[in-house]
Amino acid sequence: MKVSLKNNRNRLKNIFFIALSLFLFHFSQAQYATGQGDFWSQVRYGGGIGIGFFNGNLNASIAPSAIYPVSDDFAAGVSLNLNYAKFNDSKFLAYGGSLVSLYNPIPQLQVSAELEQLRVNRTFGSGINRLEDNYWSPALFMGLGFTTRNVTVGLRYNVLFDESDSIYADALMPFVRFFF
Repeated sequence: MKVSLKNNRNRLKNIFFIALSLFLFHFSQAQYATGQGDFWSQVRYGGGIGIGFFNGNLNASIAPSAIYPVSDDFAAGVSLNLNYAKFNDSKFLAYGGSLVSLYNPIPQLQVSAELEQLRVNRTFGSGINRLEDNYWSPALFMGLGFTTRNVTVGLRYNVLFDESDSIYADALMPFVRFFF
């Protein structure tokens, strides 16, 4: 079973890097077509923060992002991610990137999809019983949020959630996202 999980991770990692390459190629072409000043003047910067508590445990994240408004209702971009979690005697540090897409069917409602790839460093226990584990962890978040001006507050669900390998305590997580 561990082999199939590793194969699935490798496939998702390949899909992530192919999607990132296509995304960057698309925006380099958009920059060329519209002129360098027009593209960068429309890019919005911001990101998200997250915090979760579960039975005295902690999960916190910060994700600076840049998005480009493809249309009035749709935006796409990239994000860097840093996550820290502490569960009992275990600590997790994860870092990586993600592709983000945002859709507003109405101005107050935002639907999001985010493909995330993180490098996870885990430590279990302490002293002589200390174990370390390092691996890549993919996540695919589908979210729904309420938007007012530049801030969106909502919930997102990790459809690839695996309790044994995930840095997240639960598949469902609250988020706060902002762009200026």
